[in-house]
This record gives sequence, structure tokens and C-alpha cells, in this order.
Amino acid sequence: MTPAAFTLWQRELVRFIRQPSRVIGAIGSPAIFWLLLGSGFGQSFRPSASPLVNGYLEYFYPGTLALIVLFTAIFSTISIIEDRHEGFLQGVLASPASRIDIVTGKLMGAATLATVQAAVFLLAAPIAVRELTPTVFLQALGVLAVLSIALSGLGFVVAWKFDSVQGFHAIMNLGLVPLWILSGAAFPAQGAAPWVQVLMRANPLTYGVAALRHVLSPSKLPGTPPFDLSLLIVALFGIVTMCLSIVMVRRDAR
Repeated sequence: MTPAAFTLWQRELVRFIRQPSRVIGAIGSPAIFWLLLGSGFGQSFRPSASPLVNGYLEYFYPGTLALIVLFTAIFSTISIIEDRHEGFLQGVLASPASRIDIVTGKLMGAATLATVQAAVFLLAAPIAVRELTPTVFLQALGVLAVLSIALSGLGFVVAWKFDSVQGFHAIMNLGLVPLWILSGAAFPAQGAAPWVQVLMRANPLTYGVAALRHVLSPSKLPGTPPFDLSLLIVALFGIVTMCLSIVMVRRDAR
């Protein structure tokens, strides 16, 4: 990481430390959803041919981790709009720093925050899914890091074109919340309407949740994409969003 990218990465972390309410928003809301919905459905949720030991509490856990990453990506990429209003972004673009350094610093900052916050919630894994051994923790952390980069890149692409925080929130809620719902986080593809199944297969976030499910849940659900394929698709999705971010920054700079 170059000095310019490191400085932008560090700035994102410092800004986060000075806004502790973001921790509550990014971790608190998904955790409450998980506890209420997981305990509410309880043992009434039983996918065919693959009984879950802890019912919906176990099924919903990987999706909750993905939701934490998603919320953090939304909150972190808002800083792009704020930096534009404050004039900081224009100063960075006018500096000798390369466009790749700018994108790298912003994305790595957002991805670091998303991974760390999800890692905190990952400590609750023994309650829902399985014993959290060092191997399982590191594997899940790796998947979360790749997913964080991909979703931070997506947030960057959307935020770069917006000048209003309110408009950004509206578009992100309209687009990213359905993206999460159709990822298999809330319900499995089996039993869903055919058109919903098609959308779920085309959704890159589906494979992020599937990769987490492979690592964390000993109960293998039928129809879940293979782990290697899931991780590959999420990684490719991250590369695509990063490339789009660089292209957009370069084009607007010209």
C-alpha cells in the first residue's frame, strides 16, 4: 500500500473511532434481527432433507454476518459524499496521488471496518452454529474480508455519482436490501418461486452467504453452491467493483 493509500485508509479508521454510533448501527440492528427472528422462528424452520440443529437461529446467522458487512459498506462509503461537500475529495483528486491509490485507500478503509465489525459478531458463532475453533474463525474471517471488499466497491460506485446523502440512502436501501434478501440469507432457494430462484442464482451476494454457510454451519443445506465456486464468484465480484471504481474516478477526473 502506497503512502497516499495508507493515509486515506488511516483516515477512514480515525473517522470511525470518532463516531461510535456507527458501531451500534452496523452491529446492533443485525444482531437484534438475528435474535428476534432466530428465536421467533425457532425450531419451526426446518428445510427438507437437512435438519438444522438450532433451527432458524443457525440458518440466519451467516446472513446476519453478511448484513453487518452490508450496513458497514453503506455507512463507510457515505464518506465519499461528505468529503466532496467539505472539499477534501477535490483536494485529493488535485494531489499527485494516483487514482488507483485513492480508490485503494477508500475501499481498504471501508473493507477493514466491515471485516472488523463482522469479526466481533463472529464471536457469537458458538451460540448458533458450531464451536469456533481458530481454523473456523480464520476461514470465516477470510470470506468476510473478500465480501467486504466487494460490497465496499459496490458502495463506492454508487456513492461516487451522488451528491446527496439522503438520495444515496434511498438508492442503497432500494438496491442493497433486496440484494441481501435474495442472497439466501433469509430463506433458501428451494421452495421459492422459480423467478426468485433465478434472481438468487444471479445474485453475487448469494455466493458470499453460501461460502460463510459452508465454513460456519455443520448442517449442509441441499442446493447450496460449492465453497470453491462461491468464493471465486465473490472474489470476481470484488475485482469488478474495484475496477469500476477506478474507471469512474479516472473518467470524472479527466
